[in-house]
Amino acid sequence: MSADVDLDGVWVNFGNFTAVKDVNVTIKGGEFFSFLGPSGCGKTTLLRVISGFQDLSQGEMRIGGQNMAGIGPNKRPTALIFQNLALFPLMSVWENIAFSLEVRGVDKATRRKRAEELLDLIALPDQGDKKVSELSGGQKQRVAIARALAVEPEVLLLDEPLSALDLKLRQHMRTELRTIQKRVGITFIYITHDQGEALTMSDRVAVMNQGVLEQVADGTTIYDDPETAFVASFVGENNPLSGRVQSVDETYAQVDTAIGSVRARLGGHGGNVLREGDEAYVFVRPEAVGFVNGTDPGYDNKAQAYVAQEEFEGNIRHVILKGPSDQEIRMSAINAGHSLGHDVGTEVTFGFRADLAVALPRGPLAAE
Repeated sequence: MSADVDLDGVWVNFGNFTAVKDVNVTIKGGEFFSFLGPSGCGKTTLLRVISGFQDLSQGEMRIGGQNMAGIGPNKRPTALIFQNLALFPLMSVWENIAFSLEVRGVDKATRRKRAEELLDLIALPDQGDKKVSELSGGQKQRVAIARALAVEPEVLLLDEPLSALDLKLRQHMRTELRTIQKRVGITFIYITHDQGEALTMSDRVAVMNQGVLEQVADGTTIYDDPETAFVASFVGENNPLSGRVQSVDETYAQVDTAIGSVRARLGGHGGNVLREGDEAYVFVRPEAVGFVNGTDPGYDNKAQAYVAQEEFEGNIRHVILKGPSDQEIRMSAINAGHSLGHDVGTEVTFGFRADLAVALPRGPLAAE
């Protein structure tokens, strides 16, 4: 069983500091929903609000339509997985999983049966009698999930549970977590600063900055159609070109930037409307930038630059260009087994399509 989670005008203040500012969002029952943002943006505070460990300063939080005001953590239909997992080292795996059931007075045979069912669910059959110390990092993560699921919560809350794992194991566990969530069908609310985790696993992502929800959408929309300069600069790599709007039509803006006049599609919604004369950013992803050969008609925007640096990252090659006014442009291409063909110091022409660049009102960028 899963439940909707409604955050309605939620504010959280700590003295004179506001950690969460007027958050309004509905997390649908059975959804894998992630709060994504840098440290201190308010995402963990929201998780504590949902779990009951943090009171609201203003607003309302509902689970399954019921107002949770005055209902303590142990009475809510939620379970929380912490960063450190907090497994009991002196207990066996099955005893860890069934501990919450023991606290509730469930008999041993029933506890063991439920633990074995959950071990099958997390793809660790016949591992119940092992000690926690005998498990790998990824297996411990799965045991922590099984322990949380033992009480049959309607909402599972996960506070950066993969942060301590190495890269390959994190990538593997993303798939594992998503698979488990689909099997059990309950609402998962995930807290992370890792964009890869959020984009890979989530049905929807809420990007936060300084206590404010900047954008809520599916991962593809967040990446391809950011609504604010912060989202564009925080999620994935991007080249921000600062400038002033020269003209605007229904779909595109012409913006005067350091590399020249650039055409880009209009981004943002609601109040984020660009007009002639406005200060703006044009964002273009490194993978959308390419070298121009001759009179290549595939690029709407072209400029001169020189190759400042090339970086090899295995499957990707990155080239850092320096354009007019020393504007830095990063471009990326799939590794085809050879250099991209231009030595450091070489003068080149680069370009990008207007529909792969987005123009947004000037606003704060994510910190480097």
